[in-house]
Amino acid sequence: MKSRSFIDTCILHAVAGNGGNGSNSFRREKFVPRGGPDGGDGGRGGSIYLVGDEDVDSLISIYYDPERRASNGGAGMGRYRHGANGKDVEIPVPLGTRVKDEDTGREFGEILEHGQRMLVAEGGRGGIGNVHFKSSVNQAPTDCTPGRPGEEVRLRLDLALLADAGLVGFPSAGKSSLLREITSAHPKVASYHFTTLRPIIGTVMLPATFSSFRIADIPGIIKDAHKGAGLGHAFMRHIERSKVLVFVVDMGGEEGRDPVDDYKTLLNELEQRDPSLLERPRIVVASKMDLDDAKKNLRAFKKETGVTPIETTLLDPAGFEKLVRRLVRMIKPAPRTAGRAPVAGKAVEIRTMEKALPHRRNEKRVLRRQEKTGRESSPGHTPPKPIEGRGENPDAADVVTARTQKYGTFFHF
Repeated sequence: MKSRSFIDTCILHAVAGNGGNGSNSFRREKFVPRGGPDGGDGGRGGSIYLVGDEDVDSLISIYYDPERRASNGGAGMGRYRHGANGKDVEIPVPLGTRVKDEDTGREFGEILEHGQRMLVAEGGRGGIGNVHFKSSVNQAPTDCTPGRPGEEVRLRLDLALLADAGLVGFPSAGKSSLLREITSAHPKVASYHFTTLRPIIGTVMLPATFSSFRIADIPGIIKDAHKGAGLGHAFMRHIERSKVLVFVVDMGGEEGRDPVDDYKTLLNELEQRDPSLLERPRIVVASKMDLDDAKKNLRAFKKETGVTPIETTLLDPAGFEKLVRRLVRMIKPAPRTAGRAPVAGKAVEIRTMEKALPHRRNEKRVLRRQEKTGRESSPGHTPPKPIEGRGENPDAADVVTARTQKYGTFFHF
């Protein structure tokens, strides 16, 4: 069975670690008749955090592993020793994730920035040892407290893709083809009627300004999508965070639809979903301008709506370049001159030349030993003596023996 590749809604069962128990201990040593209590405190239980990560674009990892548990804190010990704290669990989630309690409906908030950490389940506090109960009237206390249990919650995570621009259009209107032309994404395109089944994000790279911006392609919207028709009801929330809406209209009428009716239907569906969407900046793109009826439909579209769309066709990239220039003026992407901080738990080991080449590391060790001890070898090892006495004549008698000279012609010495 083919696995799902995109998940935008899932349930997370988060269980934080319990705190460690406090210790009830007394100091018992020779010649210390009145050692007194020395029980240490228990460690804190591990907490669970959600961390925003730009490199994650789906909730699929949580969907297939919905239960996450943090480790418990260690118990306190004698000699005032504190128990080990439980290890925190950090779960990377895509930007635009909304978090709320599945049972109570309480809103935890949203994760919108890379590296943003949200505490969803706090670990239990560790218990205290009997040393804290010592006083002038209670010099040998036997009291200690147990660790508190960690929080346990059921969370509902809903993803609304965080993109600078969102593509809006009917199925087979040309949204996926547009995304392939201006970004490095590779959505499926074909010459037959079908629709995108999952949102896709593409990044437009601007090397001249060291900047970039993202475009989200959602499944096609049809009439009555706000009521649940088609796939639009499930995925329309992915354009709610877009700064600019790009309406892709099939100007060639390849599917037998009227471009004017398509545009009005899209505006109505967005208004029914959220009236504030119509107040955002928008661009209208006339796709498939290489078809026969495209020019005629374009004139009627301009006259009826008063909008001048950007004409695009796969045969000429000029229209796509014009679209990118207009998006840059409207979005104004900031240049990224500095690297972003990595998300905790995803550290990558950097292999230097010393780690990659063991013989270079050995040479460095020999040099350090030579500077410290005056010899290259380790103690207890006698290095071989160098051969001496050859000089300029390698066939001298003190080097080449008579036996070697006898068999020299055979061995080609």
